[in-house]
Amino acid sequence: MEFGRGSRKAVDREPEICPTDSDTIVPKKALGPKNVKKQSLDYVLRTGLAGGLAGCAAKTVVGPLDRVKILFQASNPQFAKYTGSWFGVVTAMRDINHQEGVRGLFRGHSATLLRIFPYAAIKFLAYEQVRAVVIKDKTQETPFRRLVSGSLAGITSVFFTYPLEVIRVRLAFETRRDSRSSLSRICKQIYYERLPIPQQPSSSFTSSAASPTTSLPIRASADALTSTVSTIQAVAPRSGLANFYRGFSPTIWGMLPYAGMSFLTHDTAGDWLRHRSISKYTTLTSPPASPDSNHTTTYKPKPLKYWAELLAGGLAGLVSQTASYPLEVIRRRMQVGGAVGDGHRLRMGEITRLIWKERGFRGFWVGLTIGYVKVVPMVAVSFLVYERGKLALGV
Repeated sequence: MEFGRGSRKAVDREPEICPTDSDTIVPKKALGPKNVKKQSLDYVLRTGLAGGLAGCAAKTVVGPLDRVKILFQASNPQFAKYTGSWFGVVTAMRDINHQEGVRGLFRGHSATLLRIFPYAAIKFLAYEQVRAVVIKDKTQETPFRRLVSGSLAGITSVFFTYPLEVIRVRLAFETRRDSRSSLSRICKQIYYERLPIPQQPSSSFTSSAASPTTSLPIRASADALTSTVSTIQAVAPRSGLANFYRGFSPTIWGMLPYAGMSFLTHDTAGDWLRHRSISKYTTLTSPPASPDSNHTTTYKPKPLKYWAELLAGGLAGLVSQTASYPLEVIRRRMQVGGAVGDGHRLRMGEITRLIWKERGFRGFWVGLTIGYVKVVPMVAVSFLVYERGKLALGV
C-alpha cells in the first residue's frame, strides 16, 4: 500500500541529526545510549576506546605546532631567535620543513600516539568513573565536584603514562641533522643520565682541618662533612627508572588546574549551550533516557551539535592552558635537562631560578601564543571525537 506525503510512514521517519547535514541521521537504537552500568567492564572499555581515539585524533591535528612549541619552551638554541612572534612560529615550521621535510614536523609523533592513546583513554574513563561517584545526579552538578573529578582523572592518567611523555619530548627536542637518535638510544640515554651530587671537600681543606693547630670543633665539622658527602654518594640514585619521571612534580601540580579546569569549563560551557532559550539551535535530537535497574531515570544531557561541541572544547582548552602554563614550561625544561648543558638532572627549584634569571617573569610564558594555537583546537577536537565516539559506541 502506498503512503502519501502526509502519511504515517513519513511521520515515523527518523529526524536529521543536524539541519546542515541532511544525510546524517540520529543513531538507531542499536547505536544509541544503552543502559550500561558505569562500573562494568563493558562501559570501561567503550569509554576508554572513545577517549583513546579522541586523543590520537586531536594530537595528529596539532602535531607540527606541538613540535615547534616544545622547541620554544625548552629554549632550543637553534630556535630561540624565533620566539615571541607569530612570524617566528611560521618561520620555525618552514625551516624544519626545509631541513627535515614533512616528517620533521611530526618528529616524535609516533611516541606521541603511543603515549596519548593510553593517556587519553585513562583520563576520560577515569573522569567517568570518578564523576559517577562524586556526581550521582543532576542536583550534584557543582563546579567544585566537576573540578575535583577532572583533576583526579588527569593525575591518574599522567601517573601511568608519564615515561612515554619524557621520551616523546626528547625525540621532539632533537634538531641535529647528522645524528638521529632511535627510540632505544633515547631510552638508554635517559636511563643513564646522572643526578649531580655534592663534591668531596678539597684536599687542602681536609689537610688544614686535620692539622694539630686546628681547633677540635673545626676538625669535627670537617669529618662530619666528609662523612655526609660519602653517604650521599653511596645512596643517591645516579641513574635508572627515576629519570623517566623527570619533571613529574610540576606535572602533577600543573595537571590539577589543567585537567580540572578543562573538564569544568567544558561541562559548564555545555550547560550554557543547552539552555532552553538556545537549545534548539545547539543540541541534537536524542532518544529518551532509559530507566536503570532501580527504575529511576538516568540523567544524560542532550548531545551538542558539532560546532557547539567544538566551541565548548575550545573554551576549555583556552582556560586550562592559561591556568597551568608556567608549570608546563618548568616541566619541559626539566624533561630535556639531560639533553643540554652537562647532562645532569635539574630539580624544579633550579629550573625555576634559571628561567627567572634568563628572562624574568615573561620566561614562564614563553610559547604561550603557540600554546593557545595548539591547545584550543586540540582540546576542541578531543571532546568532539570523544562525545561522538560515545554515541557511536552506545555509552
